[in-house]
Amino acid sequence: MEIKKGLEDVYVKETEITYIDGELGRLYYRGYSIYDLAEFSNFEEVSYLILYGKLPNREELNWFQEKLREERYLPDFIIKFLREVRKDAQPMDILRTAVSLLGIEDSKNDERTDIRGIKLISKFPTIVANYARLRKGLDIIEPDPKLSHSENFLYMLYGDRPNEIKSKAMDVTLILHIDHEMNASTFASLVVASTLSDLYSSIVAGISALKGPLHGGANYEALKMFKEIGSPEKVNDYILNRLSNKQRIMGFGHRVYKTYDPRARILKQYAKLLAEKEGGEIYTLYQIAEKVEEIGIKYLGPKGIYPNVDFFSSIVFYSLGFEPDFFPAVFASARVVGWVAHIMEYIKDNKIIRPKAYYKGEIGKKYIPIDSR
Repeated sequence: MEIKKGLEDVYVKETEITYIDGELGRLYYRGYSIYDLAEFSNFEEVSYLILYGKLPNREELNWFQEKLREERYLPDFIIKFLREVRKDAQPMDILRTAVSLLGIEDSKNDERTDIRGIKLISKFPTIVANYARLRKGLDIIEPDPKLSHSENFLYMLYGDRPNEIKSKAMDVTLILHIDHEMNASTFASLVVASTLSDLYSSIVAGISALKGPLHGGANYEALKMFKEIGSPEKVNDYILNRLSNKQRIMGFGHRVYKTYDPRARILKQYAKLLAEKEGGEIYTLYQIAEKVEEIGIKYLGPKGIYPNVDFFSSIVFYSLGFEPDFFPAVFASARVVGWVAHIMEYIKDNKIIRPKAYYKGEIGKKYIPIDSR
């Protein structure tokens, strides 16, 4: 009997959604290279691909884009909640609670899982952007149906249409975070879905798992590290000190990848573009990250530990105007697509997920009344 802690290398289902080659550093969505999708496609098209298993034709894409545009708006009771809730709350707590509230309202509707999924994919950015503005004392901005999904996300955050570089960076970043096979949050969603609970409950489980610092919160920790270092000249001593004290280098290492994460390679390009465009603090943070990357690979690369998606996504998110504690919520705004797709795939041949725990305690103990203990 072997216990696989963390369920490492344990397969829980067959999938046609995402394939990861951890040895060669390759990632495929429905058989398409992540490099091609990031360069040539867009968030809406890739989301359709993930949900429905094929690239859409023009008519299918038009239908999907229209559904997404229609569902961007939040009901009044969600707006009321966002206005009245405390403004120092964790954004992931806000997102999780808003989804629960939406589930109550939608509980009487008998819609297909994919249609409910489209609602959530559309509404996540609106929830995140609205709370980000309200927390700064700014009023919310209504979605603009003329803008793409990614452009509209940034528009609701800024109040102005984003430039071409930021729009493309946002779109690519969302694509790269859409899915990553059987990660902790996807598995959490599947555990709930396997009980035949509703989609909203399953997605709440995913959000809750993604909130953790070892999962979706890791990008926030990477940025904190860059800021703590302060300047490129201090990187060498900082990293060597962490390594000598057996501390992690945030944004390095992955359970599956034993080489450079392909998502990090792509994000590095956009982090550099944004840093050169923005200058100032962003450029300094990028310089620090490059130096951390260089030294980290020198010492950790031989052990199969390389930069992961969180390493450069932290700089991209920050450059796009998101406060650090919003990073996991932006991550969730993309990953919800993968959660919905895996739920749809699993429940076609559903079996409740019920692993075992190996008991190592005593048995046959005699009960002792409380006054005799």
